[in-house]
Amino acid sequence: MNVINIAHGAFIMLGAYTSYWLFVGPMHLDPFLSIPLAMAVLFVLAYLTQRLLVNQVVRAPLLTTFLLTFALSIFIANLAQVFWLSDIRSVTTSYSGSSFALGPITVPWIKFWTLVIAALLTLALQTFMTRTKLGRAIRATSMDIDAARLAGVDVARIYALTFGISGALAGAAGSLVSVSYAITPTMGDSFVVRAFVVAVLGGLGNVTGALVGGLVYGVIESFGALLGEGYKDVVALVVLLLVILFRPYGLVGKATA
Repeated sequence: MNVINIAHGAFIMLGAYTSYWLFVGPMHLDPFLSIPLAMAVLFVLAYLTQRLLVNQVVRAPLLTTFLLTFALSIFIANLAQVFWLSDIRSVTTSYSGSSFALGPITVPWIKFWTLVIAALLTLALQTFMTRTKLGRAIRATSMDIDAARLAGVDVARIYALTFGISGALAGAAGSLVSVSYAITPTMGDSFVVRAFVVAVLGGLGNVTGALVGGLVYGVIESFGALLGEGYKDVVALVVLLLVILFRPYGLVGKATA
């Protein structure tokens, strides 16, 4: 929708905290089972954020929305720090250390189910965007907002729903990473950087590209880690630069005139 959402990482952090509090609270809800609840909470938050804040400047120059969501990200992270402090928290389940063998490779069950659920969510999003009336309205608005408005699309509602769906997916991501990463108010920052790299690698505006870009980034990061923990991000960013230079529309995206 031509909006750079720097606050996406903060939404991921809130999704992780949602799963954490549901896990340690009276319900003791498994983090994988808490995904629908985290998605619902973040959908509402993102929807309201767009309608009340981002929508006021959505037609402004790109830098304006960039700065607004950047400020929002800082605000949410600091607010989380006020309420939950900077203590490092984690979700440790009964199966956290379990794994299975796939030939010579040992695969943790948590990583396996994280991959499966992430792939299913991506497939569901792709199906929604291509097979439903609302998904087509979102794509039409992103292509030509004036033509979509003339065709009867409620553009303001579409923008808010798109932002809400983005927030819901961030909530799901937060639940998934809560079982593998430390949970802190600033944990979302690193995921914002990864998200940009993945989006550019796969191709902007392309759901399939996001999946391909994520898998490619993960493989590159893993091979980079063989050189040393500090090299994995360097290798991934070098590959990103090469993609920008030689295939700026992404691995899956198509060149446009």
